[in-house]
Amino acid sequence: MKLYYHPLSGHAHRAQLFISLLGIDAELIEVDLAAGAHKSPEFLKLNPFGQVPVLDDDGTVIADSNAILVYLAKKNAAKDWLPEDPNGAAAVQRWLSVAAGEIAYGPCAARLVTVFGAGFDTDEVIARAHLILRHIEAALDGHQWIAADHPTIADIALYSYIARAPEGNVDRSTYANINAWLRRVETLPGFVAFQKTAIGIPQAA
Repeated sequence: MKLYYHPLSGHAHRAQLFISLLGIDAELIEVDLAAGAHKSPEFLKLNPFGQVPVLDDDGTVIADSNAILVYLAKKNAAKDWLPEDPNGAAAVQRWLSVAAGEIAYGPCAARLVTVFGAGFDTDEVIARAHLILRHIEAALDGHQWIAADHPTIADIALYSYIARAPEGNVDRSTYANINAWLRRVETLPGFVAFQKTAIGIPQAA
């Protein structure tokens, strides 16, 4: 199994983290985004959208971070990570959609400005980040995990960009429930950290 990734991509970190939590032996292949390797003809054969991560499981190619989480959970019969009952599956899917939507356009976008020089409106994306963080803070009130009474791939999908939100100048200090949840994720057996940068607000992970 191969994972094409970049160490500063939160989308790639989701896949890397879940692979590690499942104890899967995978080869990590770094894609040089600065050199445009993700737009090369060879890489575009793996993912025509030219994005990391991409999982190559002995010829079965899965692109998109959330799709990779679902694939790995299903392949490894990890029912705790991806419940099969209708309510449990729907609860997880709801937060996968948030990870692909509000997280991508909030804390992820804010971090893209500072780390990669993206041309988003800084005030707008920081405001979006706080809006979704307030929703997640409320959803975690009285709960250990976001979608169930145990960790699921929903927690993994949300983790990376929330953990590194301060790198996008999104102050996470007032979100007590979120910060406690981040610490719980970080104590899971097999956890691997998302590479830090020195950019943004100095703040604990």
